[in-house]
Amino acid sequence: SATVRAGSLADMLGTQAIVITAGKNGAPGQSRLDLLKANLGILRGIALQLRGYQGIVVIVTNPIDVLVFDFTQSSGLPPERVIGTGTMLDTARLRQILGQRLALDPRSIHAQVVGEHGDSEAVLWSGAEVGGVPLRSWAGWQPTDEEHIARQVRRAAYEIIQRKGSTNHAIGMVTAHLLHGMLRDERRVLTVTRVQTGALGLYGVALSLPTVVSAAGAVQVLEPAMDAQERVALEKSAEVLRAAIASVA
Repeated sequence: SATVRAGSLADMLGTQAIVITAGKNGAPGQSRLDLLKANLGILRGIALQLRGYQGIVVIVTNPIDVLVFDFTQSSGLPPERVIGTGTMLDTARLRQILGQRLALDPRSIHAQVVGEHGDSEAVLWSGAEVGGVPLRSWAGWQPTDEEHIARQVRRAAYEIIQRKGSTNHAIGMVTAHLLHGMLRDERRVLTVTRVQTGALGLYGVALSLPTVVSAAGAVQVLEPAMDAQERVALEKSAEVLRAAIASVA
């Protein structure tokens, strides 16, 4: 059973993990990057108090990629120990939509969203598959399906915020999934965001790539195969995020 109580950051310094959800919610019509200035100061204040923390920090607050980067810099913690949920939710939504489209259990579909958790994210269609069969070889699949579905995934959060004001249930489940695998040292491969230190030649940015997550954090960033168009989309996403980082440096 769980025990829930109020406390201070000082009470958390001996824990395995700290989950940060502090910050303002997105408003209808507002992009995640629009939230940046509102939430940056809040997380910087927390980061300074967690210098020397020995556990793992999991960030949920948006815009998550920029905040993960800034938190890593401000706290002095190593990149593998500052993790954001990143495109885990986008990837789950993608698989759910594909499951409906193909009349299959989403757990049987392997497809991933990488890059920013936001408007510049990229779907790795070239590597998507079902039971070893490339999605693009699936009977009835059309290239036009890809942009339509990618748009659905990108717009999902905005539509939910427009209708009910927040996306609390889905992100809560994703965060629980991340923590469960991490604290049990299950070494799951998840599309979390962390500061990138060379995977696919990426530096100076935090964004999501398939990553091995263990009790030690986001310990191994994988380099998924992608076609030229997907690589360009990922680089463009990285540039969007670098520009946002530079705007608050």
